[in-house]
Amino acid sequence: MHDIDPAEIIIGIDTHKEAHAAVAINGLGARLDAMTVPVSLRGYQELETWARSFGRVRAFGIEGTGSYGAGLSRFLQERGHGVIEVNRPNRQIRHQHGKTDPLDAENAARSVLSGQARAAPKSGTSSVEMIRHLKVARDTAVKSRTQAMVTLKTIIINAPIALRESLEGLTGTMTLIRHLAALRPGTMRSPTASAKAALRALARRWLMLDAEIKSHDAALDALTTACAPALKEAHGMATGTAAEMLILVGDNPERIRSEAAFAKLCGACPIPASSGKTSRHRLNRGGHRQANAALYRVVISRMRSHSPTRDYVRKRMAEGKGKMEIIRCLKRFVAREIFGYLCRTSRPATTISSTS
Repeated sequence: MHDIDPAEIIIGIDTHKEAHAAVAINGLGARLDAMTVPVSLRGYQELETWARSFGRVRAFGIEGTGSYGAGLSRFLQERGHGVIEVNRPNRQIRHQHGKTDPLDAENAARSVLSGQARAAPKSGTSSVEMIRHLKVARDTAVKSRTQAMVTLKTIIINAPIALRESLEGLTGTMTLIRHLAALRPGTMRSPTASAKAALRALARRWLMLDAEIKSHDAALDALTTACAPALKEAHGMATGTAAEMLILVGDNPERIRSEAAFAKLCGACPIPASSGKTSRHRLNRGGHRQANAALYRVVISRMRSHSPTRDYVRKRMAEGKGKMEIIRCLKRFVAREIFGYLCRTSRPATTISSTS
């Protein structure tokens, strides 16, 4: 960190499910003390009091601000402390110096002191956190619904011939599902009865999950429209894409300072790969893969039905560019556009109350 006072304190924290390890260092890098606190409100208060006892706290460097450290990060931010998100230590460093929770906490503090760790964590206190919760529930429901359908079709293929032939005339997914949900297996005395029982259970599970997904979709559509109405109106930006991008940006979009940083988060920026006399770039295989996939879906949609995009594709193909290179360029354009919608304009926020 630049211009740090030697008397200022930096706290590094290694987070776990049941306990957090913390180490305090001063502005000169000298280790002052270490402690471990339980993951609870009382533990968070004890940690803050302990940190203040050394002097003015410049920042808290926390590993796992989006998982085990989420509660502590929110607690400290609500009390006006600066919180820095710290990545896991380099494996080579761990191999050379060993691993303990206090060592990891000290490494976190030194990452903040050196300026290597500078990213602000997501606040997780407003509308986007609500969207994230609902999208997690929706995504798992979609996977379970797909699994139920695959299993159901497998049982039909292996069912007794009479039962299988009775189902062959049913066309359409909903027609088949409703028919199977209404089956009456009877007494379990034959493979036909057991197959009917299994098919009925799977069909009813599919219907339940389908209703759950529709409920989540309605809630997500309302939340994303309220958070980013301009983004939702853009060509090819469906509810799923808007939700994914809002989750990526978080409730505090000011932490992403440029469209280049946003493109890097999405994995939509080229990486230098030059050596000697060779000057070239390669695709970025990092970044948020779900956000990258969302960019790809928007680009494919626009290549099919968006006139300016279609004109651009024809122009670049006439220049000899390949399809994948054109898609890469378009993904960067879309990332720049989304950054403008989400990070250059203020969004209405719906704060999550502590009692909700």
